Amino acid sequence: MAANTGKDHRVGAVKNRAQVQNPVTKKWIKIDTKTGKIVDVKSSKGQFKGVRVLDSKRAS
Repeated sequence: MAANTGKDHRVGAVKNRAQVQNPVTKKWIKIDTKTGKIVDVKSSKGQFKGVRVLDSKRAS
């Protein structure tokens, strides 16, 4: 489990989650890797912290 440090970074990885970038909206989408359901869409710039990035070819 990832732990917040209070220093603008995390220690460890967020498990059972992955992220991909929507090519139309350019926003990052967090996905539950067990169910394949969308968990969250990032409204601010940049990626989710501590969440692995899936290749867009593998995500489709």
